[in-house]
Amino acid sequence: STHAFCRKPSCKTGWAWGLLIYRINLFIYLCWPESCYPEIVKENELFEHYYGKQGIVPHGEWESFMAALREPLPATLRITGYKSHAKEILHCLKNKYFKELENQVVDGQKIEMPQPLSWYPEELAWHTNLSRKVLRKSPQLEKFHHFLVSETECGNISRQEAVSMIPPLLLDVQSHHKILDLCAAPGSKTAQLIEMLHADMNVPFPEGFVIANDVDNKRCYLLVHQAKRLNSPCIMVVNHDASSIPNLQITTNGKKEILFYDRILCDVPCSGDGTMRKNIDVWKKWTTQNSLQLHGLQLRIATRGVEQLAEGGRMVYSTCSLNPVENEAVIASLLEKSEGALELADVSSELPGLKRMPGVTQWKVMTKDGQWQTQIRPTMFPLKDEEKLKALHLERCFRILPHHQNTGGFFVAVLIKKSPMPWNKRQPKVMFLQHRLPEKTISTVSAAAEQGSLETAEDHVAVEPKDGDSFVTETTENKKDGVCGPPPSKKMKLFGFKEDPFVFLSEDDSLFSPIQTFYALDPSFPKMNLLTRTQEGKKRQLYMVSKEIRNVLLNNSEKLKVINTGIKVWSRNSDGEQFGCAFRLAQEGIYTLYPFINARIVNASIEDIKVLLTEENPFLSKLSDEVRDQVKGMGKYSLLRISNPDSLQCSIVLCGWLGKTSLRAFVAKNERLHYLRMMGVEVFKAKRKEEDVERKTEEKDAEGKTAIDTAGQVLEEMDLGSE
Repeated sequence: STHAFCRKPSCKTGWAWGLLIYRINLFIYLCWPESCYPEIVKENELFEHYYGKQGIVPHGEWESFMAALREPLPATLRITGYKSHAKEILHCLKNKYFKELENQVVDGQKIEMPQPLSWYPEELAWHTNLSRKVLRKSPQLEKFHHFLVSETECGNISRQEAVSMIPPLLLDVQSHHKILDLCAAPGSKTAQLIEMLHADMNVPFPEGFVIANDVDNKRCYLLVHQAKRLNSPCIMVVNHDASSIPNLQITTNGKKEILFYDRILCDVPCSGDGTMRKNIDVWKKWTTQNSLQLHGLQLRIATRGVEQLAEGGRMVYSTCSLNPVENEAVIASLLEKSEGALELADVSSELPGLKRMPGVTQWKVMTKDGQWQTQIRPTMFPLKDEEKLKALHLERCFRILPHHQNTGGFFVAVLIKKSPMPWNKRQPKVMFLQHRLPEKTISTVSAAAEQGSLETAEDHVAVEPKDGDSFVTETTENKKDGVCGPPPSKKMKLFGFKEDPFVFLSEDDSLFSPIQTFYALDPSFPKMNLLTRTQEGKKRQLYMVSKEIRNVLLNNSEKLKVINTGIKVWSRNSDGEQFGCAFRLAQEGIYTLYPFINARIVNASIEDIKVLLTEENPFLSKLSDEVRDQVKGMGKYSLLRISNPDSLQCSIVLCGWLGKTSLRAFVAKNERLHYLRMMGVEVFKAKRKEEDVERKTEEKDAEGKTAIDTAGQVLEEMDLGSE
């Protein structure tokens, strides 16, 4: 609220207005009776009239369908399969937290036990009928709620809608795949793609990568937050219009070529009527106009996606809408104009246990005033040619109906690219043959191609240049080697953000030599993949990307609006420089660095790690003799890694800081709680005890002052503090 009035925290006027709004909101939240809020009536005659005629709901199931839409959506959670800790978390959930829910009674009703989603592999996704309100406010569920919040912050659990988990599973991602997520925010599906790349945790740098795109600059930062929790060097977040996202180049065997993606996720913007169970505003706002307006955009995004798909690649098109105009109509139009270059994959045997309805071949189009139409846009209507329609196999698409498995509504189509798109074949090859076209003409056409207005990726590689022909592409690298500048200048809204550049370390950078010596890095360590976010002054943080992401960054710095990439692996610490190295390890990137470090390693027992995680700065005397013996020769303020690869099913690797008489773990609070849970420590009770200790300390320091326990008193204290 304060930022709405003033960007500078030092401005008293801005803070005063923000405080006033806070006080009003707090009063409403605490004192306003729930009965005063208008209740949204879950009725929409136009919705029922429209879908009643579309034939997407089986005969005799209409009442069940509508009844399910009026019920709240059950909560679902997914255990991330990226980290080796996934199995440990699953074991902890099933044998501790779920067992504690047995026989619990909330509001006079026995709690229904969570159940695994039958179609999700390895029981890594669960659903429960417990609403968020019940989870937050029931004392019996406080421990379970605390677990969910803490593990979600660590990135080990994602509270994701069940149907949203389907598209990434059907992409069949392998660790070497180049993946594009066209409309990625808020990022739950992107997280799944990252997890699949890192299925083998013994490989710190998979050959593949994920480029996650979103057109909304602000939503890109939400996407960054989701992706960062997984600490992958193989993810890049970019900010482009998906319908005209530029062609990218990469260098392969010394030659530049256009980047084609092995897998593309095309989860397009939609009217969202499949989300009525959680977004109840849809009930009163739903109209057919939304679908009619979105159809063209959806088709353009899907078309741009298949243009950038590699031959033999797979693209999943999905929406959270039930409307055929946004679904089958888009797919039918795309297939028809592909002239056989695309085909719908039959995925009926994949994800066994998932109940689904086949795509429809006939549907009707309605205007916003409820009139059935035959003339709006040709691509909105089903094909009249029965033979052509049959050849499209639209029944291979599928739709998830809410009443079949107590989920939201969803639509999915899986497309396979068999050959280049026909309009690409017909375009002239303008990226080479300097003697055939003037250079100015070639540059103009190339610029148009980058905007998606002329040729696309396949045009650039469809024909090999003959001997004597030379490429006339405009280089996208900056004049300064290894420097990828900020995104191109763009007129931003108020309070927009400008990104820092991405600067890779050069071969002879003096910054790296002490790090390499201090940690005895393996010769295979890819130091050229290290980057910073500043071109001038001291480098505070060092980040790391995979060589494939580096390749993309260096070849596309001028056309690509990069929001974020890389994981932090080292942080500058001024005290460490006098002892041989100015940089300490960062916990975010420790699992990536793990295979390359050969020095300053301390192997600790489970009991030692419990001490390090429960105490902020424990004395060495509290640790075992084995640990004290290992740190003797390291010298004070040494940076080190603490590991116990054999004590648990999942390894624990921590970054630490060694002082004269103490040893500290540089681990965030929620991550500490995660590791302690994996070791069987009851962190919830420990947290309560810590709070009691803090409260008693505060009471002692207050010297008899009474605690402030009303909202008004708290606000008065805030007034004093702001002055």
